[in-house]
Amino acid sequence: MPNTSAINERFHAAQKIIKDAAQLAKNMQSAPGKATAELKGHQDYVTEADRAVETFLVKELSALFPDDAFLGEEYGATQSGAFRWVIDPIDGTSNYARGRNRWCISIGLMHHDTPVAGIIEAPTLRESFTARIGQGAFLNGTPIQASKTDKLREAMVEIGWSPYVPEGWYPQKMGALLTEGSMPRSLGSGALALADVACGRSDGYHEYVIFLWDVAAALVLLQEAGACVSPFLKNGGLTQRTPILACAPLIAPSLSKTLGVSLD
Repeated sequence: MPNTSAINERFHAAQKIIKDAAQLAKNMQSAPGKATAELKGHQDYVTEADRAVETFLVKELSALFPDDAFLGEEYGATQSGAFRWVIDPIDGTSNYARGRNRWCISIGLMHHDTPVAGIIEAPTLRESFTARIGQGAFLNGTPIQASKTDKLREAMVEIGWSPYVPEGWYPQKMGALLTEGSMPRSLGSGALALADVACGRSDGYHEYVIFLWDVAAALVLLQEAGACVSPFLKNGGLTQRTPILACAPLIAPSLSKTLGVSLD
């Protein structure tokens, strides 16, 4: 594990840079209406802002930390390094492209294969989620924790949309939650859904498969907030899309069973 000062130096720099990236994204967002974006696949959007924000972040961070590596959703990986920045320039692009407010920029910092810091910036919501390993998790500077919900019939659980799901997967998962009395929902941003679990607004989030850039920042946030998370990295998340379940600790065993996702 690197010394704390190396993490802190990068974290504080990223906090400033992500604010500028957020302003860039806000300036490029279209008014509500038909989506102004390209389609990479079914309901899988990419905008000019995705590319511009990722380019900006890599340029600014690499100028300060030239020996660090990068992995971004739009342009892939760069050189190797002990530290690696994992960037989702706009998470919730379908919302962003329609002029909606629920989107964010996600920057995760990893030391080799270990997430050590994360920032999830949601400028139109005026929210910034931050975490560093061993130093707690925060929303706009206030400490956060996963919820204390202890019954599935009182739980709110988000199921993430994905173009990769097999036929019948959504009805099965939603039906399983409804049978237990839980309230299912889907709001269009995996990173913010995981942040909601970390701060107790939601009691669980499950996505069939998700990429490292979607979750790198959130993994630190969830750990520091006391949430339970499936072993995303161990299950292949470093190199391929992988399932994830994050949830409040007191319902973890029952939600894991209900959704058929192991937390071990």
